[in-house]
Amino acid sequence: MAVTESLAEEAHGPAGAVHEGILRRQSARESSARTYARALPIVPVRARGLTIEGADGRRYLDCLSGAGTLALGHNHPVVLAAVRQVLDSGAPLSVLDLATPVKDAFITELFRTLPPGLAGRARVQFCGPAGTDAVEAALKLVRTATGRTGVLAFTGAYHGMTAGALAVSGGAPEVQATRLPYPQDYRCPFGVGGPYGAELGARWTESLLDDPKSGVPLPAGMILEPVQGEGGVLPSPDGWLRRMRRLTADRGIPLIADEVQTGVGRTGAFWAVDHSGVTPDVMVLSKAIGGSLPLAVIVYRDDLDVWQPGAHAGTFRGNQLAMAAGTATLAYVRENGLAERAGRLGTRVMEQLRADIGGLACVGEVRGRGLMIGVELVEPEGATGESAVWDGSAAWDVAESDGFGAAPSGGERAAYGPDAMPCGRARSAHDPDAMRPGRERPAHDPGAAPFARRPGADDFDTAPPPAAPRPAAPRLAAAVQRECLRRGLIVELGGRHSSVVRLLPPLTISDEQTAAVLDRLTDAVAAVARADERHGPHGAREQDPGPSMGAGTDMD
Repeated sequence: MAVTESLAEEAHGPAGAVHEGILRRQSARESSARTYARALPIVPVRARGLTIEGADGRRYLDCLSGAGTLALGHNHPVVLAAVRQVLDSGAPLSVLDLATPVKDAFITELFRTLPPGLAGRARVQFCGPAGTDAVEAALKLVRTATGRTGVLAFTGAYHGMTAGALAVSGGAPEVQATRLPYPQDYRCPFGVGGPYGAELGARWTESLLDDPKSGVPLPAGMILEPVQGEGGVLPSPDGWLRRMRRLTADRGIPLIADEVQTGVGRTGAFWAVDHSGVTPDVMVLSKAIGGSLPLAVIVYRDDLDVWQPGAHAGTFRGNQLAMAAGTATLAYVRENGLAERAGRLGTRVMEQLRADIGGLACVGEVRGRGLMIGVELVEPEGATGESAVWDGSAAWDVAESDGFGAAPSGGERAAYGPDAMPCGRARSAHDPDAMRPGRERPAHDPGAAPFARRPGADDFDTAPPPAAPRPAAPRLAAAVQRECLRRGLIVELGGRHSSVVRLLPPLTISDEQTAAVLDRLTDAVAAVARADERHGPHGAREQDPGPSMGAGTDMD
């Protein structure tokens, strides 16, 4: 409760006493499994848009947004109006799976937003009101439709907390799914990143499926997140996602896209799969589709609709208030172009963060897509060992005859293709020249120009091989989260070792509010970096608090 105590010092009078009393009772009475309440000891009493006001009178800019649930922020007028209309109409609030006008309007609006290849032949199943139950339904559906049991899943994935969803998540304690490498640049499992790392992962997947001695029988489905959120804000390259779609379609494997957190405009397209033009067989949807209220569905291709009545059910799948709020939210995002704005604004935010804090020794990478943004904190001293970092001066020089290696925009060419090891000189992670000017790894852009491909390969996004990553620094990430809270900014942590500071602001965030969020975040990161530089690993625990910006600030 150290953070609670430090914040309590800034709360005075009866409001502070109420705040502390509620937190003490929560600690005494609620489960030890609680999570957000430990790192964010606040007691919200009012909220509007981006702003939350606590019982102690402090105001915060909320870039957690209910873990991505609040596409329109807190208590948006169109959501409140939709909920009031249902309440005032006398309509039943919970209807199991019965048809109602409210439900019909929700399905109509939802289908209007779906990828074109799915919208015309879609079926929808309402699930228990949580994304994890929708994941369970999706897995059950593809197993029933195919008669197979195995599932392909990816390292770093997060699909929920129920048994089946946990089994296909990255932290599963037991092996019940075939794990595949998810593409990423900074911590590429193959040590190369970029299009070559994505290509290696795709070829490994194809090999497992086509090798009769791989020990992996044809599975019931493949489940993936177009952007891994809890995994560390890792956008999948568009070309890689198209490759996964093609290899699953060619082998009769249903592709399940988990859009629980990425959906409803979050990544700069209405659904994250829209960036790549991929049409999944099954989409798992929750969070923002309920307009801040609990709702979860799966939408799937009609030929998969072979299960029997009652094969998946849930008492609260007929939440009328959530359907009304969801209809209003989906329509508002669509009609006001909020997805496209999220894409533009997210690009600006990441560019600004890279300029402001990207050069700090404790910042490993700024990445994301749209308004799903992550800053990975790393140990500024020490290295992972003698990991090789390919010399960029030689790493983009492939022969014209190798169709995999088209020249990137800078004109240089890769010194390796999918059938050869890189021929650039391997650098030690301690080589002071390894990251000299001109050799820095550029930020990954998941929507970059396609990588020219040889026959049978896909068009992966271009990026030179990455430098060897520094060790993750969860202590620094936690310190940044604390410093953000002191400055009136709520952020989430995620990623491997909880070392990634995450931003999930509502899509309605204004330019003025964005500037305030950037100021507070960069100030917090800089404060942590200064303290760590002065005092070493133990110094980041108690940073210079800087100006307290929470109280009396209303950015709505």
